[in-house]
Amino acid sequence: MQTTDFSDISYQLDSDGIVTVSLATPERKNALSGLTALELYWAAKHFREDDNALAMILTGAPDLQSEPTRQAFSSGGYFVPGIYDELPEEILTQIDMTDIAMKRTVLEFFACDKPVLAAVNGLAIGGGFTLPLAVADQIYLSEYAWARLPFASLGISAELASTYMLPLFLGMQKAKELLFYPEKIEPQELLDLGIANAVVPHDELLSFTREKALQLIPPRGAGASIRAMKRIVHQQRLAEVTIALDLENEVLNELMKSEDFAEGLMARIEKRAPLFKGR
Repeated sequence: MQTTDFSDISYQLDSDGIVTVSLATPERKNALSGLTALELYWAAKHFREDDNALAMILTGAPDLQSEPTRQAFSSGGYFVPGIYDELPEEILTQIDMTDIAMKRTVLEFFACDKPVLAAVNGLAIGGGFTLPLAVADQIYLSEYAWARLPFASLGISAELASTYMLPLFLGMQKAKELLFYPEKIEPQELLDLGIANAVVPHDELLSFTREKALQLIPPRGAGASIRAMKRIVHQQRLAEVTIALDLENEVLNELMKSEDFAEGLMARIEKRAPLFKGR
């Protein structure tokens, strides 16, 4: 798949070597489907293999009809029937419907030693939160950004290796608190927890992130040094991340067949509290 074929995301390489990848479905709050995961995989692959691409910024396309306070980085998983009906066969065959944890995408990013920076420009729910956690080396938040891990309220498990990443970053007790209780997490708390690197005025987020990216690549940054250090850090964690993704996929493929998941989705649609049965 070429970058010009993307529909769920956009891929732009600028003359300074910075690639901007935007989740590009603001009409659905940049929710993530299997097609989104596939395109992100190909974006990471093209980025890794292009000698002219030196750093990546991952962000969400803004909804031009909404106020800055109501923007979305990503609202998480896109669970809508029939979303793949119009896809051509050559694309559909590339989507692994059992890879709910986005193992292929995460590992492609994880193997990339070039810097990836996330500019989280609004709400980040579920996969919208765990995506930058899994693939970005630095996470910068708009002042209006916030996060929620809604997995327990949907009767499913977390994904994108977040069941490994969160305990690594926060310790087991705090990580389980965030996973078990799907509360809204404000940007300052994300910063205080060490998950985010900075909270930035909304209108300055992209320019701030670009400036940070420029500091990591030539001529201002020692690109070979940055890449070597990232490679060393990641290679020490690769086995654990892979195990987490496999376990998440195993559990998710079971839980998404459950009555509780169906109830969690229906409760979300009907805007009510779910009533779970534990099966």
